[in-house]
Amino acid sequence: MADSDLKEFLADILSVLAMTMSTEGERESLKYRLLGSEGDIGSWGHEYVRNLAGEIAQEYTKQLSEEGLIDDLMELVQQIVSFHMKHNAEYEAVDLLLEVEDLGLLVEHVESTNYKRTCLYLTSAARYLPGPDDILVLDIAYTIYLKFEEYLSALQIALFLTNLQSVMELFTSCDDLLQKKQFCYIIARHGIYFELDEDMAADDEEREALQDIINANKLTEGYLTLARDIEVMEPKSPEDIYKTHLLDGRASAGVSVDSARQNLAATFVNAFVNAGFGQDKLMTVPSEASSGGSSGNWLFKNKEHGKASAAASLGMILLWDVDSGLAQIDKYFHSNDNYVIAGALLGVGIVTCGVLNECDPAMALLGDYVDKEDSSIRIGAIMGLGLAYAGSRSEQIRSKLNRILRENKAPLDVIAFTAISMGLVYVGSCNEEAARWIILALRNRSDSELKEPLIRLLPLGLGLIYLGKQDSVEGTAEVSNTFNEKIRKYCDMTLLSCAYAGTGNVLKVQHLLGQCAQHLEKGESHQGPAVLGIAMVAMGEELGLEMAIRSLEHLLQYGELNIRKAIPLALGLLCISNPKVNVMDTMSRLSHDMDTEVAMAAVISLGLIGAGTNNARIAGMLRNLSSYYYKEASLLFCVRIAQGLVHLGKGLLTLAPYHSERFLLSPLVVLAVGMFYSTFNIHPPPKNDCFMDSALPAKKFYACKKIPNGSLVHSRVIKGERRIEAQNPVEPQARGARTALAGIITLLHACLDMKAIILGKYHYVLYYLALAMQPRMLLTVDENLKPLSVPVRVGQAVDVVGQAGRPKTITGFQTHSTPVLLAAGDRAELATEKYVPLSPILEGFVILKENPEYHEDH
Repeated sequence: MADSDLKEFLADILSVLAMTMSTEGERESLKYRLLGSEGDIGSWGHEYVRNLAGEIAQEYTKQLSEEGLIDDLMELVQQIVSFHMKHNAEYEAVDLLLEVEDLGLLVEHVESTNYKRTCLYLTSAARYLPGPDDILVLDIAYTIYLKFEEYLSALQIALFLTNLQSVMELFTSCDDLLQKKQFCYIIARHGIYFELDEDMAADDEEREALQDIINANKLTEGYLTLARDIEVMEPKSPEDIYKTHLLDGRASAGVSVDSARQNLAATFVNAFVNAGFGQDKLMTVPSEASSGGSSGNWLFKNKEHGKASAAASLGMILLWDVDSGLAQIDKYFHSNDNYVIAGALLGVGIVTCGVLNECDPAMALLGDYVDKEDSSIRIGAIMGLGLAYAGSRSEQIRSKLNRILRENKAPLDVIAFTAISMGLVYVGSCNEEAARWIILALRNRSDSELKEPLIRLLPLGLGLIYLGKQDSVEGTAEVSNTFNEKIRKYCDMTLLSCAYAGTGNVLKVQHLLGQCAQHLEKGESHQGPAVLGIAMVAMGEELGLEMAIRSLEHLLQYGELNIRKAIPLALGLLCISNPKVNVMDTMSRLSHDMDTEVAMAAVISLGLIGAGTNNARIAGMLRNLSSYYYKEASLLFCVRIAQGLVHLGKGLLTLAPYHSERFLLSPLVVLAVGMFYSTFNIHPPPKNDCFMDSALPAKKFYACKKIPNGSLVHSRVIKGERRIEAQNPVEPQARGARTALAGIITLLHACLDMKAIILGKYHYVLYYLALAMQPRMLLTVDENLKPLSVPVRVGQAVDVVGQAGRPKTITGFQTHSTPVLLAAGDRAELATEKYVPLSPILEGFVILKENPEYHEDH
């Protein structure tokens, strides 16, 4: 038939009929559409457009493999995307553009009415995409938010990708001082070292005020405002937590014995319960009391290393309050008891943990004690430096710690805690210099030292340097194969689990499960970190988390002892500060296990899953366990610790290393180079600045050789070739987000040998939890940053991804006045139109400004 309008109309009709009548896989609907008229594609209906989109995806793959032309396909894609974006089918447009690898096309079709739904779908889909597609998707979402001046949402994506360059761009793009203050609150919560310059804030006073917020100096003030509003300022004693009057007679008799072990437990319970409140009934001296008051009395009710934990507990009680905290701890520096001095040094680190101070008091106070002869003083100073400078990547700290790691005669415990501090200071940095000295320290250990329980902290310190860095750990993992066989496998598992923590990488979970399935000879210890690794990798998203819980249940039935004692700790990590009923029941069962180590791990994990929740059911379980184990000093100690954790900060604190509705996750630092190499098997030549993958002749992938950590990556298709370009990189230094997970992991690895470490003389590793402590609050403030009470609805968060219209985002809500507490899985929304929140997510500090369009009805 000759070319005519009639022929084109016939092709259109055949294209529609081919939806149902053509042979599967022939793509005749697309074939006739390309031959037909170029009329409105939507006039044939939504189902026809969807069918075409599916066939285009298949045809695009075929054309690329045959190196065919795709220009006509891309014209059709333009029409389909335009149709979808105008008909509330944003997610279908995104899926099509992902298939044809031209997501950048989305930016020009997004409108003010649908950009929020589009970006919500993009950010949700990114979690399930392989690299580098996940970075590309988030980059597009960032660009869209920037287009519509949705700076706060763009900031969250920039923080997710740990891209300081983009954060700087947002500060310079935004002219609103209030929005900049909200930026600072979010940055402070996420925990990165970030210094403002004149381009970001021209006025000196404004810049100083903004920097003060970033340095988290407002945290203690907001936390105490919440406590006063909820009326929990009254200090609590350990007896208020134990509630022995609710138990039968046999338990209360055991509790009343004034033993050093029980006093030590009371010290930790007191520290956890009154954390951040600045006052308690054991350590802080009342104003009317003399200088030799109750503080000194309680301190000396503890023996030797117990005194160190007691003195350090003052730091926990005065958490984040640097000025007042250091003044109260100062008196212990003049003690004649080395253990008390060690505790004071650790207390300084705890007080300054997560807070930046211009005077840098931690270095001034701790620096000189690192080289003392007494081991306990050195450990106190080293731990204090690790806590105070976690995530700072300070070269000054590294030089001090390097000197200790080089010492051949230094005791193993000093070396072990130095490695942990090095790992904390350089967490997630891939710093080769820091890693090299830990590797040398591991190689220099004698055979007898390699059998010591504390040796496990050296591989962990090495692993923390690569926390969340994925393939970047491969070089160090190769080096670890040269270690002594007694520590080699343990190091392998620790490095792998740390490097892929929070990524949800299914292949790594399978590998770790494979390690746990082996039946080994007695003495092999590497299965413990493998079990913890399953939890660390899978905790990144909800679906993987649920699957990991089920897998751990199977291991519990068939695994051997070294696996069984790690499973409660892994479950505790997966559900930290989130008491799921099924996990709670498992813990309750394991807490009565015949094996003491399994029971102790289960008891500690009960405390972790209920941390800061005041969960009545867990509190009841622990009270019953204190009655059940009243003759078992070690188990009773673990029960007391768990009781303290459940009532952490009187229920105002959380240990969960997530925030911003689980979007910003602790260790999730995307390494672009690692992703390119792992996904496309790319090996860059040594001399060229760019490289092309020869393994994929059909798809030519170009990338810069030096792609930065976490940099935003741009991609575009040019004549069938995708070009991937990286922006100028700047990797921020993490103060809180990654360090939160690092602190929890350190405690869990110590708990793998509970008897030697937690129940031995190194119980102060419990204070590493200070790195993860954050108020679980919503505090609304006005434009002058003064607390402002407004009604909010708090309920269970509902996933509204891909839903059209304006669906409800919470269910089962209750209306409260701020400040309010937010439990795991809760979401808050403003219940008044009088104010407008500057942050899209109501968590932590949220600035409200008056709504100019609001009119009260009289």
